[in-house]
Amino acid sequence: MCGIVGYIGKKNALPIIINGLKRLEYRGYDSAGVTILNNKNQLLTFKRAGKVADLEKNINKDIFSGDTGIGHTRWATHGEPSDINAHPHYSSDDSIILVHNGIIENYKFLKNNLIKENYKFATETDTEVLVNLIHFNYANTKNFEKAVQISLTAVEGTYGIACMCKYEPDKIIAARKGSPLLIGVGIEEILVASDPSAVLNYTKKVIYLEDGEMAVVTKSGYGLKTIEDIQVLREAEELDLLQGEIEKGGYDHFMLKEICEQSETIQNTYRGRINFDTGVAKLGGLENVLEKMLKARRFIITACGTAWHAGLVGEHMIEQYCRIPVEVEYASEFRYRRPIIYPDDIIIVISQSGETADTLAALREAKKHGATTIGIVNVIGSTIAREVEAGTYIHAGPEIGVASTKAFTSQLMSLVLITLMLAKEKNVKLQDSLLSLAEELKRLPGKIQKMVDKREEYKKVAEKFKDSKNFLYLGRGYNFPVALEGALKLKEISYIHAEGYPAAEMKHGPIALIDKNMPIVIIAPLDRTYDKIISNIEEVKARKGIVIALANDEDENIKNYADYILRVPKTLALFAPIINVIPLQFLSYYIAAIRGCDVDQPRNLAKSVTVE
Repeated sequence: MCGIVGYIGKKNALPIIINGLKRLEYRGYDSAGVTILNNKNQLLTFKRAGKVADLEKNINKDIFSGDTGIGHTRWATHGEPSDINAHPHYSSDDSIILVHNGIIENYKFLKNNLIKENYKFATETDTEVLVNLIHFNYANTKNFEKAVQISLTAVEGTYGIACMCKYEPDKIIAARKGSPLLIGVGIEEILVASDPSAVLNYTKKVIYLEDGEMAVVTKSGYGLKTIEDIQVLREAEELDLLQGEIEKGGYDHFMLKEICEQSETIQNTYRGRINFDTGVAKLGGLENVLEKMLKARRFIITACGTAWHAGLVGEHMIEQYCRIPVEVEYASEFRYRRPIIYPDDIIIVISQSGETADTLAALREAKKHGATTIGIVNVIGSTIAREVEAGTYIHAGPEIGVASTKAFTSQLMSLVLITLMLAKEKNVKLQDSLLSLAEELKRLPGKIQKMVDKREEYKKVAEKFKDSKNFLYLGRGYNFPVALEGALKLKEISYIHAEGYPAAEMKHGPIALIDKNMPIVIIAPLDRTYDKIISNIEEVKARKGIVIALANDEDENIKNYADYILRVPKTLALFAPIINVIPLQFLSYYIAAIRGCDVDQPRNLAKSVTVE
């Protein structure tokens, strides 16, 4: 959510900052702006609501030329998207400039105190309060670094900031608490960014700031310390990220690219973690907590959005194959209801970014109660990855599209591996042997690729429903969370209202919505729920609903019931959600693309929600 880029070095800062902001567009934003220390030693700011491309087109590149600057893409929290509310923000006398991700929760209290000191405010933002607070403390200390430190100790809430001062123009000060920030160490240049993709063109050496830390960046280098003024020594680490991974590679959208990558990305998740000769899974990142997992009273999975849907599938897997009780919680609700957590509970947190604020808060709540915490994350070095006791990376690679696709299936694959590992250790009698599960797992990438190769068939179905106003998605068992995920994808990127339900629950309310204009997506694999699903389809058809059935290739019977069919290969129940979600991703993508929606950057959404 939001994006920060800063640069200090020997090159012209503006194109570097603009390029970095473009790399961060996927995070979601509604306005953008830059401040440049120009060749006349002036701090000049240009900002506006809208896209980075609009900013780049309208800025005067001759005037905004200099070797130091900061930039920002904003996702509105306090104050509507507008030119004046866009970042950077500056103090009342324009001497201090600041960009900020996060929320200052006590900004009203701070603002009232500053008003008493005759400070004026031009915007509705909490960020303007922070920059004026820094100015107030600078007036008292005449030391920019000290002013930032003092100000941050007074702040309640979250922040990732980069700021500049015209009286000390040779430095950028950055700090974080709850909002990711890193320092990119280049050759005779230093960058500040909220995401590694923004610095990848210039360096692969980065230092991730921890909560409560700040960096003072100059042309000659950088220094790290805490806001309590304790020096921090930390070596730069090498980014394991390739330029091609954050480019479209010939696809129209990142989302389409990422859907099509899933035959490869799930292999990256299980590679080296399963013995295909025995079916035994081994996750090195969980070895130190394996005994605790086997003795646990229960598992609690907590996550948000798509990751929560993955958690629901994980509940089915672990309970069925490992006979361990599992609860799945919305991370955003978890800590606010005084949850009952026992020291022998296992808390699994799932987050693509590893920075999701609500999930991070749930993790910290669990740790307070002494529970064992496990992370399933994608981004190496992220806050959740660092704070959990143990964990596993999904290795899906950078996911740029705001609507999660490949991360979801890789999260499911991680949960499959956890399930197989525990089932072996607990000697649970399985419906399918470990070896047969492993053999089917080996076939899974090929089955996914077959669906990718016939995506034009899914597109033809999508073309029929570009003007629909509502959708209903139905599934049973493992496929109920898949129905939820299919509905979420459609809502996110096409702006068509959609709801997911357990198929049997249709009779308890949603059936009232069904008429000749209502498309119903029904997940109908050839499994033990098939006859019940056919009954649900007949109920829909009796009310003239339009049935889009997701059915196995071998199922000829479904033609007698469905108006449209999304064909998928048959697989074992454990892997069905991975297979069955892919046509729903394509369906959503093509409907949104045909409608002319901004698929990769849907309105009002952010990729990584780092504020509560």
